[in-house]
Amino acid sequence: MSYLSRESASLPEGLWGQIDDAVVKTARRVLVGRRFLHVFGPLGAGVEDIAVDDADAVQEVERDGLITTSGRKFTEIPTVFEDFTLFARDLESAKKSGFPANLSKAAKAAGACAVKEDRLIFFGDQELGYDGLLTAPGAKKISKKDWSAGEDAFTDIASGIAYLTEQGFYGTYALAVSPDLYLQMQRIQPGTGLLEIDRVAKLVDGHIYQAQVLGKGKAVLAACDEENMDLVIGQDMATAYLEQKDLNHSFRVVETVLPRFKRKRAIVVFE
Repeated sequence: MSYLSRESASLPEGLWGQIDDAVVKTARRVLVGRRFLHVFGPLGAGVEDIAVDDADAVQEVERDGLITTSGRKFTEIPTVFEDFTLFARDLESAKKSGFPANLSKAAKAAGACAVKEDRLIFFGDQELGYDGLLTAPGAKKISKKDWSAGEDAFTDIASGIAYLTEQGFYGTYALAVSPDLYLQMQRIQPGTGLLEIDRVAKLVDGHIYQAQVLGKGKAVLAACDEENMDLVIGQDMATAYLEQKDLNHSFRVVETVLPRFKRKRAIVVFE
């Protein structure tokens, strides 16, 4: 039996394809972190952990004839999931009428799963020992000015980029902002005839993203090339079959995913 257990389900012909389309379309619309982080994988559901190096400190150490690697740890790739149920009568009705099945529950589960992935990317999980962009130790913290006034947003981001270049990060920069800050930059900058967000976007070559999971008043700038950070994917987001109970069919949108920060100095947090 495969990891997703699809062969155990007796479902109308073509339904799996419809479910996959609904899940993929929703995930692509919701996911933010994957838009700027390099994806390492998919490696497969059977890959349970991955090496996480501190790129500035990793080295081989010899002692008493034994060689080990310092600056490296092996971290479990966590499973992210959300369940949903399709009613048997609804599926039979769609089959009889010839209309597509209502897969709003599948789309909702995919959206919830995508939000959980982004929350892990941006905030990690302190209790479980996972770092996020805003919580990684060693990230630069900058006190944010009022981005609704003057050119504060532009000068803050410019300061962040100046810091990154001073640290030797010259590659691709990406800026993720909370929705309120994104809206605050939608205004004409006096004397320029340009929107503030357009000026900021030029600083990061257009790599600016609105992230709902950031809540309010938060932004993060990252030198996001793969030598600095990436997103490890074991099992990419897919739908598994759980069981048939009370004639209804239960499913699970599931993935295994881990944000991996190799050089935490490549992150600037505005707070």
